[in-house]
Amino acid sequence: MTNGHGADGDRDRQSDGSGNGDSDGNGSGDSAAAREAVRVDRVMDGLRAFGANYTEFTRRFATWLGLHSTDAAALVEILYAEDQGTPLSPARLSERVSLSSGATAILLKRLEQAGHIVRTRESADRRVVTLRSSPGIRPRAIAFFGPYSERMAEAMAAYSPQEIQQFENFLGTLRTTMDALLAHEYEGGGPTPPTP
Repeated sequence: MTNGHGADGDRDRQSDGSGNGDSDGNGSGDSAAAREAVRVDRVMDGLRAFGANYTEFTRRFATWLGLHSTDAAALVEILYAEDQGTPLSPARLSERVSLSSGATAILLKRLEQAGHIVRTRESADRRVVTLRSSPGIRPRAIAFFGPYSERMAEAMAAYSPQEIQQFENFLGTLRTTMDALLAHEYEGGGPTPPTP
């Protein structure tokens, strides 16, 4: 699926019979727009491929630890949030991994029994539970994701701070757009199907 363009990323255009696919016959009418559409599609394809690769890393992490992939994805979220200095509550983890509170509670019990996480009460409000990685799992996670982190850092070092900032802004815009779509157009699971 592309961004409303044809399978080759080009715009669907009416042919004028000349074989060039441009409705004005001179080949220049849609050429700039078509090139831009192809470029946008290439960026989106790259983002999809990166997302698929990251999912595969998580799947292999799960296999490496002998966990279900959903449990490993939750563990990665707990480790990442902890690294960022913003450890998760069960409710926040539930949002991150798109599980119900009940399913998240079962998942956390499995991770706790496996010795991968601990639940703490660090807030002044003692009802608030904070999820932390266990001392034993962090070295294993570092061992697994170490090569990934090193190679990603090397790749990004080829770009200037200004370019990285532009890319960060771009990703921020995409994330905000996706959040808005999920909260509105896709709130009930998807857009309203067209009437037959």
